[in-house]
Amino acid sequence: MNGSNPSRWLLRALVVVVLAAAAAFAWYATRPAPVAVVLAAAETGRVETTVANTRAGSVSACRRARLATPLGGRIEKLTVREGDRVKEGQLLLVLWNDDLLARERVSREQLDSAGARAREACLLADNAVREAARTRQLRDKGFVSEDRVDRAESEAKSRQAGCDSARAQAKEAEARITAARADTARTVMRAPFAGIVAEVNGEVGEYLTPSPPGIPTLPAVDLIDDSCLYVTAPIDEVDAAQIKLGMPGRVTLDAYRGKHFPGKVRRIAPYVLAIEKQARTVEVEVAFDSPGEVRHLLVGYSADIEIVAAAREPVLRIPTTALMPGNRVMVLSPGGLLQERRVETGLSNWEFTEIKSGLSQGERLVTSLERAGVKAGARAMEEAKAEAKAAAAPGK
Repeated sequence: MNGSNPSRWLLRALVVVVLAAAAAFAWYATRPAPVAVVLAAAETGRVETTVANTRAGSVSACRRARLATPLGGRIEKLTVREGDRVKEGQLLLVLWNDDLLARERVSREQLDSAGARAREACLLADNAVREAARTRQLRDKGFVSEDRVDRAESEAKSRQAGCDSARAQAKEAEARITAARADTARTVMRAPFAGIVAEVNGEVGEYLTPSPPGIPTLPAVDLIDDSCLYVTAPIDEVDAAQIKLGMPGRVTLDAYRGKHFPGKVRRIAPYVLAIEKQARTVEVEVAFDSPGEVRHLLVGYSADIEIVAAAREPVLRIPTTALMPGNRVMVLSPGGLLQERRVETGLSNWEFTEIKSGLSQGERLVTSLERAGVKAGARAMEEAKAEAKAAAAPGK
């Protein structure tokens, strides 16, 4: 009887061990699988506070002239086509102006006639002045009377007045020539600056109509100076107060995705636009730092600007997607458990957020916070490792 007690205790111990092992196996087999998460490490780098446009901006030229003649008329000569490059002062277009050229020639002839009359009248005036001087000398010697002197001086004054009148008429003729040339110049269009012809509206023989006041019409020639380009875009009035002239910025264009063009703020509009059904905005212009690198850009390209209002480096930073409301983050511990932690933040943008306290460099944070099962205390595994483990499982 006593000899059977050790065997009985041994049997009981064996049963307990088996049951414990079974319970442990059952727990291990039925426990939830680790949540596959995307991780990012806290690291040092640059963090910026940026201001971006609320609606798409566009590439503009520093100088663009929609040229039209002040007079209407038939196009006599058209020397350019769309896409042509022109120099400053180059002839672009001439309206029929034979009548004005004829008036200019008449004015030149009138100037020649007026000049000849002025020279004649002034020669006669000089002669009359000399004659009056001789008459006074003869009077002093007693050879002529005082009355003869008076007549000679009056004749000299009259001739001098005629000379002055003729000279005034010559100046009037010069003014008529200037006016005639101005009328003729209004029928001639020249490039006010060097650039590229973007648009031509009209052909030789067609009638060109000037734009009436307050009623815009198509320009005869649209000229763009593409040697200087900038981007204009609307910034929300809430963010506009952070922007200063000269702040650095980046320009992105839909036509060149993935490429950034550096620039600087060159103008901030001194007023706020209040467009119906849209937020109040301020127009901001950003000039490119390297004009030579953007000569190939087309005026009118849609563009976005991102202005750097403040920047710090090197600082500890995390992806902004890892930050939860209330400045909380989810950290993956070395044991594979998720831990919620509160952090103190600094500068932030849509990509990175500065961490002042609460994290250490190298700690891994969850960026896929929207996934089911991501909560404090849950077991988690980096997505890449989870996929590799699943691929290596039997039957895969």
